[in-house]
Amino acid sequence: MAISFDLFGTLVAVERPADPAAAVAAELRDRGVAVPDDWGDAYAELHIDAPDGAEVPLPAHVSAALRSRDVDAPANAARRAVVAAFDPEVRTREGAVDAVSAAAERGPVALLSNCSVPELVARTLIRSDLDRDAFDVTVSSVACGWRKPHPEAFETVAGRLDVAPETLVHVGDDPNTDGGVEAVGGAFVDVREVGFDTLTDSLRRGARSELLSEGESCP
Repeated sequence: MAISFDLFGTLVAVERPADPAAAVAAELRDRGVAVPDDWGDAYAELHIDAPDGAEVPLPAHVSAALRSRDVDAPANAARRAVVAAFDPEVRTREGAVDAVSAAAERGPVALLSNCSVPELVARTLIRSDLDRDAFDVTVSSVACGWRKPHPEAFETVAGRLDVAPETLVHVGDDPNTDGGVEAVGGAFVDVREVGFDTLTDSLRRGARSELLSEGESCP
């Protein structure tokens, strides 16, 4: 059995900008970019026609939004502005460290996170209480190109762990995204229902079937 964990909302909580467009605009101005007056509209518009389920890196979206208003940004300004705008304050969820440690005692462990901001997953891990060495692989949607629940996201993490997708147990907080593991034959454990204490205890006791029955028995 291989286990993967979602990051945001599952293992950690982060403070996100209340107004992402405004936060990015402020960072762009700090880098000498002339932000258009209708930036809020430009930011909200679709500029890159990506396949269904594909991840569009936020810097690419920001650059395209600026170009749509005939604004040129200096090299890497969009990327640096996005990274700065989403620079996180991180709180590790109670029980998360023990759950990851217990999973690592059982077999291969991965982190699989939806995230369109480069560097954000790495920065979050560094600022968390989690042991980065406990994860055999870390896969973000901005790096692999696919967002959960697309099967490619789960197949990528399974491939990186060198396991069959149907052996993957994915722990997350959102059935609509994390539950996509079931489409490749894997199993989803909703940490909001199971709780980290129960999850950790199940991992330390034994079988995959026991872990899943714990999850299914929760209200």
